[in-house]
Amino acid sequence: MTRDIFLADAHLLSPGTKNYQQLLTFLESQRGRMRTLYILGDLFEFWVGYRHLVFTPYIPILEKLRSLHRDGTQIVYVEGNHDFHLGPFFRDNLDCLILPDGGTVEIDGKRVFLCHGDLINDRDRGYLLWRRLLRSAPIKASMALLPGDLTWRVALWASRMSQKGNAAKSKRSLPLELLEKFARDRLAQGCDIVITGHFHQAFRRDLDQGLLLGLGDWITRFSYAVHENGHFELKTYSA
Repeated sequence: MTRDIFLADAHLLSPGTKNYQQLLTFLESQRGRMRTLYILGDLFEFWVGYRHLVFTPYIPILEKLRSLHRDGTQIVYVEGNHDFHLGPFFRDNLDCLILPDGGTVEIDGKRVFLCHGDLINDRDRGYLLWRRLLRSAPIKASMALLPGDLTWRVALWASRMSQKGNAAKSKRSLPLELLEKFARDRLAQGCDIVITGHFHQAFRRDLDQGLLLGLGDWITRFSYAVHENGHFELKTYSA
């Protein structure tokens, strides 16, 4: 298997929704063909890892990931702004490489910088402070003490609040100048490719020093990237 798949921003919530079912079907179609699945954040509308439980609506996708892992696919997970503290399930059951803030991986001799994208705007101090707080050890410990049902109710409320934001994000113009500056900085540090999620729009920029890819989303666009035979390509899935 030499094919690698990159996807982000499915914001899964209910197994009965179109994007959830489309993702299950797509992943099944890649079983036995996929060397590595790179998830660049916000696969879930909300995820925080408990030691001994997972949220029931996520069982189908978790079982699909487990079956892929059993068939030899490695899973690399970059935490997003909706899914963090991934917890023991991903580490112990999926042998998953977890990158809380993104990072560099090597793929067939290419240095690829992976990120969710929420850290690209280093001027957004309010968000960065909030992000740091949510990921702090005291908050992580406090979340672990909350009953799962209470956490899920809070997640549903947060989901309703964020749906408007997701719709607006999909229509918002890309901050291309900011993205390209971020990519050029990483390319200057020795990376060959930068891949990001978060912006809900698929895009490709061939820069002088290397390649910048945005993955789009798996909500309405069903876009993703493939690495195969040394080439990186954006694609759209239709069942």
